[in-house]
Amino acid sequence: MYLVIAEGNSLPPGWEIRAVFRLFLLDQNRDIYLTLQDTAVKGRRFHGMKLESGFDKFIPQIAFNDSANGYLVNDTCVFGAEVYSLSMIKDAISYKNTWRIENFCSLTEECVDSKPFNAADRKWKIQLYPMGKGSGTGSYISMYLTLAEPQNLPPASKIYAEFTLRILDQLNRNHYFGKGKILFLVQVTSNATCGWPRFVSHGYFNLATVGLLVKNICLVEAEVIVHGVTNAL
Repeated sequence: MYLVIAEGNSLPPGWEIRAVFRLFLLDQNRDIYLTLQDTAVKGRRFHGMKLESGFDKFIPQIAFNDSANGYLVNDTCVFGAEVYSLSMIKDAISYKNTWRIENFCSLTEECVDSKPFNAADRKWKIQLYPMGKGSGTGSYISMYLTLAEPQNLPPASKIYAEFTLRILDQLNRNHYFGKGKILFLVQVTSNATCGWPRFVSHGYFNLATVGLLVKNICLVEAEVIVHGVTNAL
């Protein structure tokens, strides 16, 4: 099963489109969809020499033809596609924001948030869990980058961003950092956040010679580069 550019020959010479997509097959018995989603973070490239992209093995024929599965009922099946074009930003700009956390050892909240900051016309914030989250609970500091106001963005928005989170070394400038790339799926709240449950261990963070915590002050920096945004087709 494939997604194909229709009438590609009618498009301007040298055209190219990046798309993020999902393909669906309806289970008519239970009214739910079997879904396969393209996993390329930057989307798939479509151009004059490559008009299609998809899945060679979408579903085994035996499973498809078994009426108990609901995919083929009375010789009828229902397919679907959800497609977003990914507009890449040329010469994307790097945005940095530094968050100063004072009285760090006195923090009692499970999670503390930085003030929202702007990067590529969108608002972001850093989330820090002093006592850890998930697999980092009790022994690590957990840290995440998240969209600050996803509800204010267009429905089903997707943002392809590269980001780095750092705890600044205030003594030696050997900053402690994590780096990642992510497609933020705004319509799925859990995917509007990305980071590390085990960002740095408590033992290393508290070493006086390391410089991550000096005079009970911690400096956290986020660097964000937005490479592309999607538009629903």
